[in-house]
Parts: sequence; C-alpha cells; structure tokens
Amino acid sequence: MRVNHAKRRLAAGEPSVGTWLALPSPEIAEYAGTLGFDWLVVDTEHNPIDIRTLAQMFTAMAGSSVAPMVRIPWNSAENFKRVLDAGAWGVVVPMVNSRAEAEQAVSALRYPPHGTRSVGGGRYAMSYSASAEQYYRHSLDELLLVVQIEHIDGVEHADEILSVPGVDACFIGPNDLAASMGIGLGVPLEGEHPRIVEAIEHIRQACSRHGVAPGIHCSGAAGVKLRISQGFQFCAMGSELGYMLRGLQADLAQLDWKVSEAARIVDDVQGATVRY
Repeated sequence: MRVNHAKRRLAAGEPSVGTWLALPSPEIAEYAGTLGFDWLVVDTEHNPIDIRTLAQMFTAMAGSSVAPMVRIPWNSAENFKRVLDAGAWGVVVPMVNSRAEAEQAVSALRYPPHGTRSVGGGRYAMSYSASAEQYYRHSLDELLLVVQIEHIDGVEHADEILSVPGVDACFIGPNDLAASMGIGLGVPLEGEHPRIVEAIEHIRQACSRHGVAPGIHCSGAAGVKLRISQGFQFCAMGSELGYMLRGLQADLAQLDWKVSEAARIVDDVQGATVRY
C-alpha cells in the first residue's frame, strides 16, 4: 500500500509544497503531477469541477508520486464521502470557525468506530494501490485533514479548532480573512497590513501549541520561501490557472499587442484568480 508522504512530512515538522488546480482537466493534473510537487489540491469549492472529473484527475495523478487532494465546497458529510471514495488522500475544509465544525470534519473523514464515514464502493483502494481491506485498516494513518481558518471568527477560536484530535494541518486564506475583517478584497498574499499580519501569526502560534502543521497560500516561490522561514509548512504556491494567465499576459505585453475591450473585462474578472 502506498503511503501519504505529504502527511508524514508535515507530522515530522517539515515543509510540504503544492499548488491548487482550478481547471477541470485530467490532462493538466497529469502534467502538474510530474513537476515535483508534494501534493496537488483540486479546488472544487470555487470551480466547476464535478465528481466524475475529480476522480479522473486523481487517476491522472496516479502515475506520479504526487499526493492527490481536494478542497471540498463545504464541510458536509456528503462532500467528504464522495471525494474520499473518488480517491482523495487529503481533504481541505473551507471556513472552519469553531471546535464543533472541526470535530464534524474529523468524524466525516474517518470510518466507524473513529468517525461516521459511510462504507461503500469507490476507487479509494486503487488510489493507494491497495486492497479494500488494507485501505480500511490503514486509512486512519494515511488520510490528511486540513482545516481552513479564513474568517475572523476562526481566528478568535483558533485554539479550540486546532486542539481537536485528528486535525493534521491548518490552512490560512488571506483573502477571505481580510474580507471578514473589513479590510477589503484582493489583498497581497504576503502583504504587511498589521491586522492581517497579527491574525496570521496568532493562528501560526496556535498551530505550534497544538502540534498542527501551519499552512498558508503564497503568491509564488518567493512567498513560499518567506512563509517557510516564518515556520509555515503546508504552503500552496499559487494555482495553475494563475500561472497560465500571468504567463500569457506577460508575453502579450512584450508584443505590445493592442488589448481588446473584451480582454480588459476578462482581466478584471480574473484579477482575483491571477493574484490567487
């Protein structure tokens, strides 16, 4: 049975780097899987990726050593059940603001008697190159649970959330956090707004107190290096969509190409994605 190297690295106190996949494409998942990331998170929260496409993206990653992960749309048992049965090695849970919500996530990830996950068919065992019996016996050791603290309510309850047994890592979403604090939208991911800096450090210290790997979204390689130097471990380096758009925009700018009004509108709409 394959082991979840990303979970082991985090448990050992080491950094682990991955990126977000926003496009519903098994081909992109396969290409990205060859690049050397520890993990890839398919973002089904904010993107039109259905469960069948998600399973195909996980299948496309299987030929590489990357850990297939997913951010679910919301903290519900149905979402956990479907993505885990599709072969996810880890689940990122958005907007966890209380201890009860963290406990709910832990329970949904685990089979009885440790939790409430339903037992049924799926490609989960194939994802680990294992038999169903092996998967049932070892899933507790291999599945990675990442809760997102991305709201001021979560910051204020960080110790309660992160003290829940079974929470492996915490992921900070600076944009949603800033919005919840009334600071605005589209803040720089490594920005220096004092309230954001204070909130991020508060969460990181709470992670340290409870043995949870701290994580955060980063704008690129420089951002990842900065955050690792600050003690963060689970570091997301942008998204494949952001890198694609920035690369295309940069080359178009070198051509001094006349940008159409339609392109300007798309650029405005995609602004948050490019920063993300």
